[in-house]
Amino acid sequence: MTLTIDGVSKQFNQTGKTPAIVLKDIDLTIPNGQFVSLLGPSGCGKSTLLSILAGLQKPTSGKIFLDDVRITTPSPDKGVVFQEAALFPWLNVLENVMFPLRKKMPKKQQTERAKHFLQMVQLGKFLEHYPHELSGGMQQRVSIARVLAMDPTLLLMDEPFGALDEQTRIILQQEVEKIWLDTKKTVLFVTHSIREAITLSDRILVMGARPGTIIKDFSVDLARPRKKADMAPLEETIMDLLKTEIAKVMREELSHASND
Repeated sequence: MTLTIDGVSKQFNQTGKTPAIVLKDIDLTIPNGQFVSLLGPSGCGKSTLLSILAGLQKPTSGKIFLDDVRITTPSPDKGVVFQEAALFPWLNVLENVMFPLRKKMPKKQQTERAKHFLQMVQLGKFLEHYPHELSGGMQQRVSIARVLAMDPTLLLMDEPFGALDEQTRIILQQEVEKIWLDTKKTVLFVTHSIREAITLSDRILVMGARPGTIIKDFSVDLARPRKKADMAPLEETIMDLLKTEIAKVMREELSHASND
């Protein structure tokens, strides 16, 4: 399915203040099976855009479509992985993954499907463990397995490795890349890490300072698995672009501070 974002803007009204324009005139087409990362300075609207795509927020203007179906509310064809795993603490690993399947298929099929995706994320031996018995990285794997078990058309990932240590982050990057190669889901991945974006993506969208707009669309034409030396030129180019946008944010913040 093709994801089409048509003229999406978002503003938040503030009592006694000028409305905060977070996103402005986002136009974007993502073909089926593409892995796309969103990069940009803090506050540029990356997570807001992801939330709108998930149907969790409504745009102030503009429309979003999966093929010809307009996105207005959450639905099973859109799976979301947040920075925090958000597991049910009273359910074990297997039960957490089975939970969204409970009304869709018989119990036996739920169990088989949940086990399949838990094995895919290397957790086949932890089915009866509870979330508090798992590391942060393992909890996030359960969260990914739960979303994959729902078989969404579109996989939305909002800084899913942001709270993890570097070693765990690298391991999960490798696992997500393998899962994507196996399933060819359409993925929109929010991250602050340029290297992570280059490692995983077919395409990188760089957003400018607020109001968030897409200022550059990079294709990543590098062989997988990607090597640091091959990634370095693109990493430097994107870093230079982001430095300019971050400088804009800092100037704006200084201007607001001096006017208060």
